[in-house]
Amino acid sequence: MRSLLQVLGRILLSQIFIISAIMKILNYSGMAGYMTAYGVPAWLLPLVIALELGGGLMILVGWKTRFAAFVLALFSIAAAIIFHHDFSNETQVILLMSDLAFAGGLLVLAGS
Repeated sequence: MRSLLQVLGRILLSQIFIISAIMKILNYSGMAGYMTAYGVPAWLLPLVIALELGGGLMILVGWKTRFAAFVLALFSIAAAIIFHHDFSNETQVILLMSDLAFAGGLLVLAGS
């Protein structure tokens, strides 16, 4: 049962990053504009896509899981701070907490 739960957990944690990377590819120019609006250079977008897709797939298949989880946790914290810092906007606060919750789950995975 424990291994089944671990696989399910890896699927659930990884899917957000894999799907997010695919959405960034499909809306590349829109995402580049969104990033630059927050002061993040658009040339970083391919690296973000590679990190989300690669890290998500690594967690999904269980290869270098601890490393991928740790890096994605740091990425999630950075994304939360950069993109969701408008505390007057309830949606932004929820997205901030969600990114931090993902980071927490990833840190648990990285430490296991």
